[in-house]
Amino acid sequence: MQHDSSVLSLADRLRAEVRGLNPGERLPSSRSLVERHRVSPVTVSRALGLLAAEGLVVTRPGSGTFAADRPAPAEPSDPGWQAVTLGDRAVDASGVSWLLTPAPEGTAALSGGYLHPTLQPVRALATAAARAARRPDAWEMPALGGLPELRAWFARTVGGGVAPSDVVITSGGQQSLTTVLRALLPPGAPVLVESPTYLGVLAVARASGLHPVPVPVDAGGVRPDLLAEAFAMSGARVLYCQPAFHNPTGAVLSAERRERVLAVARAAGAFVVEDDFARHLGIDPPPPPLVARDGEGRVVHIASLTKATAPSLRVAAVIARGPVAERIRATQLVEEFFPARPLQETLLELVSSPGWPRHLRTVRAALRSRRDAVLAAIARDLPEVRTSRPAGGFHMWLRLPEGVDDVDLAEAALRAGVLVSAGRPFFPAEAPAPHLRISYGTAASEAELAEGVRRLASVLPR
Repeated sequence: MQHDSSVLSLADRLRAEVRGLNPGERLPSSRSLVERHRVSPVTVSRALGLLAAEGLVVTRPGSGTFAADRPAPAEPSDPGWQAVTLGDRAVDASGVSWLLTPAPEGTAALSGGYLHPTLQPVRALATAAARAARRPDAWEMPALGGLPELRAWFARTVGGGVAPSDVVITSGGQQSLTTVLRALLPPGAPVLVESPTYLGVLAVARASGLHPVPVPVDAGGVRPDLLAEAFAMSGARVLYCQPAFHNPTGAVLSAERRERVLAVARAAGAFVVEDDFARHLGIDPPPPPLVARDGEGRVVHIASLTKATAPSLRVAAVIARGPVAERIRATQLVEEFFPARPLQETLLELVSSPGWPRHLRTVRAALRSRRDAVLAAIARDLPEVRTSRPAGGFHMWLRLPEGVDDVDLAEAALRAGVLVSAGRPFFPAEAPAPHLRISYGTAASEAELAEGVRRLASVLPR
């Protein structure tokens, strides 16, 4: 459960008080805590719940809340043996954890992977979840592969002759990436990725023992001329790409390049993993997905709705045809059985409601306004920085002046009260130039975005 700052702040104060009590000693009543700390009863209840989960207090209905017994401190153990047993392989989650860490209080949030709560369909989700939970079979095991109605909805949305039987429902886009890459490639194999690219795919690939091979991206998306060369030199048989509203650059793969990418993959005998995470966040309508133009089962398509809804709606779809589809279904079944049925039912209720298209129109209009506000702020406060005008998604890629260290700049920006993402970690290998990624969908308002750009400008070396 996510707790707001008032709950965490009260929990910190109560934690210090509890440590000064003897085991079994009673805490002040909830009413007293409400009056003393000038917070709501709900805030008190949640703060005490945090302390109970930590084992610091015990709540006895009708009697109150008491300081818990303190176990004797255990002798520190020595886990040094594990270094030998685990070997030299490591799983680096630093990039992903950075993207998932909320901005500190008082910081302008110009980095993040999800819409601000004011742009999320919170009420519609609550209604959809309530309806889903009332179904008699809500907690039964779903059909393997996913609810038939939800698979049909994804098939209709993607178009291009995709059938419901081509769709398998998964537990979100990140889980889909893990499942697909493990199904397609053995450990040690190369996988072509855009450069720069989504941090999450680099983390998944490396954790799976794969070797990401960079293929440069420009304003028109991945470069087909260099893609053919990368296939030939690496021997790779899989390309991961984001043709619509690429993260981090916001680029859209042009129509001419789409045909060439498919032709290059065909000549290499390779699969194309199409991550379509931001299709529903198009400020301008995106081109049809690659899978809609694929008649030979070359494209494995990942369709996620989390970015357009809320972080915890972890439901997505993988679309594949031919023998690879069966391998992906089998891999998913072995790894996770199936996504939770209540979440599948909730998503189905949401996208089937009249409010769904209204929500998308609202979000797209808000993203257009926010994008334009950031561009205006950059033109005013950061004229030496080059950027593009993304046609969708909520990420903007800033090219910094030569000689600027983007990692140092991001750290200085955080100290100045604005959270941005350094560009270097988005590159699978060396970064050719310094960049920053700004996310304009995560802040609370356009005023916060403008203030964030102003704070960033105050620490940019000149």
